[in-house]
Amino acid sequence: QSHFVESGGAWVQPGGSLRLSCAASGVAVDSISIGWFRHAPGKKREGLACIGIGGASYSDSVKDRFIISRDDAENTVHLQMHSLQSSDSATYYCARARQLLRFCEPNVEDYDDWGRGTPVIVSS
Repeated sequence: QSHFVESGGAWVQPGGSLRLSCAASGVAVDSISIGWFRHAPGKKREGLACIGIGGASYSDSVKDRFIISRDDAENTVHLQMHSLQSSDSATYYCARARQLLRFCEPNVEDYDDWGRGTPVIVSS
């Protein structure tokens, strides 16, 4: 059974950058689609980006600031975040797509095997 552990969350000032990591076990990350999501208090869980066999896909809200990448040797997927704003404060999660499609989309309802998340706080 696949298992994912997120790390890298921290407090950062507005305008700063942060790199999150999603370490996978029980499955090779290059054989599935993995997505990054976030959940802020009082808001719905939001899909941000995903990466799979056909490449990466981003939500409109982050496509110009976030970059998803995959390290097959480390069996890890990263999310590099730039120009962070207070509205980016949330707990960030990674998860596995239920279906392996050529082109992934970060739709929350299509993912499971969620990690426990890593918190990101953007504040001065």
